[in-house]
Amino acid sequence: MGRANKVVLAYSGGVDTSVCIPYLKEEWGVQEVITLAADLGQGEELGPIKQKALDSGAAASLVEDGREVFVTDYVFPSIQANALYENRYPLSTALARPLIAKMLVEAAEKYGADAVAHGCTGKGNDQVRFDVGIMALNPNLQVLAPAREWGMSREETIAYGEKFGIPTPVKKSSPYSIDRNLLGRSIEAGPLEDPMTEPPEEIFAMTTALAETPNDPEYVEIGFEKGLPVSLNGQALSPIELITQLNEKAGRHGVGRIDMIENRVVGIKSREIYEAPALLVLVHAHRDLESLTLTADVTQYKRGIEETYANLVYQGLWYSPLKAALDAFIKETQGAVNGVVRVKFYKGNATIVGRRSNNSIYSPDLATYTSDDQFDHKAAEGFIYIWGLPTRVWAEKNK
Repeated sequence: MGRANKVVLAYSGGVDTSVCIPYLKEEWGVQEVITLAADLGQGEELGPIKQKALDSGAAASLVEDGREVFVTDYVFPSIQANALYENRYPLSTALARPLIAKMLVEAAEKYGADAVAHGCTGKGNDQVRFDVGIMALNPNLQVLAPAREWGMSREETIAYGEKFGIPTPVKKSSPYSIDRNLLGRSIEAGPLEDPMTEPPEEIFAMTTALAETPNDPEYVEIGFEKGLPVSLNGQALSPIELITQLNEKAGRHGVGRIDMIENRVVGIKSREIYEAPALLVLVHAHRDLESLTLTADVTQYKRGIEETYANLVYQGLWYSPLKAALDAFIKETQGAVNGVVRVKFYKGNATIVGRRSNNSIYSPDLATYTSDDQFDHKAAEGFIYIWGLPTRVWAEKNK
């Protein structure tokens, strides 16, 4: 590790990132630590966090609102890609990391820093996402990860911080590790490390327990333009407002919980609980609208692209050449993905019950079994003869 004089540190206000400030200065000889707290809709009051960084020894404490960019430049493209990691997780936490990496790099360039730092440990995915994202955006910047190297237990970390005036967490901290942003929450650790343990209700904050959900269903119509969600129930909404309102509607009916054993980038399996009501609903609604508006070959080919895309995002390769190439393919497919999808929320389920589009290539006259049928049944026989010819020839030679 070369010597770094000025460092921009990704800052959350927690114990680890607070202790990083004196640790970088005392142990690694950094002259100046500038902290950056990104507001991605985690719902916390960032004023106290800003002050805490200064109290912990930061030379400057930046707080930046990244919510709008987060939704339009990171979340919406992933909805167009129907991105679900391992066909289940809509990447609600992973999507925030490339944006934070970009904010760190921009701050480092603005303030003339020669390194950026984060508080990730050596077992998680986020270290990969930060390190590789920063590397892609500015390969000349050093990336420092004190918590990956200091080897202190939580108790030792707290004691180290106390020496430099960082207050001990007021209450015994929850056994759970929780990350939150506008899209949802990820919850891990504590009792959840036993895969057989049912998640207790206390860990959920955005989704209602099924026993307490309304006894009547609620319908919502989601409007899309070029594959992007633009309205709820006919009302045009800003990206942030649309996600916020849909989180509330779906969450009230218990929609949006995921409990899965997940394959981390570093090769270990992890038990993860997610709440991501709006994002899950939007991915499924968007995918349904594509089934109405895209040709069969495009829809089917795109499925493989979507899996690759989700893996790239999960693995921290947002700024990679392959991801950029897939973005171009996905964007090309979205011109006709316009219309409305009707979703029914009831007792933990979001069921798609209707869809319509001016770009629909569903033809009632061809699909119907009534007297209105326009399909030429006689044409089927010749088609089947040609279609089955290779199979017939093979069977004659080999049976």
